[in-house]
Amino acid sequence: MLKSRLVMPVDIFKPIINPVTGETFRCLSADGNAYVFEWTVAPGGYVPFEHVHLFQDEIFQIQTGSVKLVIDGTEVIGKSGDTVTVAKGQRHSAFNDAHEVMKCVVEFRPGLDTKIVMQCFWGLILDGDYDQHGTPSILKMGYFIKGCQALTRPTNIPAAVFDSAINLFI
Repeated sequence: MLKSRLVMPVDIFKPIINPVTGETFRCLSADGNAYVFEWTVAPGGYVPFEHVHLFQDEIFQIQTGSVKLVIDGTEVIGKSGDTVTVAKGQRHSAFNDAHEVMKCVVEFRPGLDTKIVMQCFWGLILDGDYDQHGTPSILKMGYFIKGCQALTRPTNIPAAVFDSAINLFI
């Protein structure tokens, strides 16, 4: 059995809060076509690291408030009613610089095995295994997601180093 296929005891259909970043996540649906979740970000909240999704597009459907996305160095403001798509391979990060809560529905397409990746990611958050910026342990994430297709690479880790590190976990 691959370590990445271990079942995590995390109910991703219940809200999970990152107390450092001000983010709340709740899965709405998950299958091979799309992984869909509700993402709420408190004022001043943020995604803790710039990253790229190697094999998936990420689609933000902003419901309330606004979000500042920086996509390949270009700032994009998404407001209530807007849809913003980040194509696979694009560097991006997100912030809520507004004074109100931002709520949106986010889709990863295709869904691949994102459910497993999110169970690992959110499990580390629930265990309090994150740094002062709210980033879960990258080393532990690598261990858990070995063999997964829904890979996300923090951009502060060069691609060759990331690939080599992921391949260490067999």
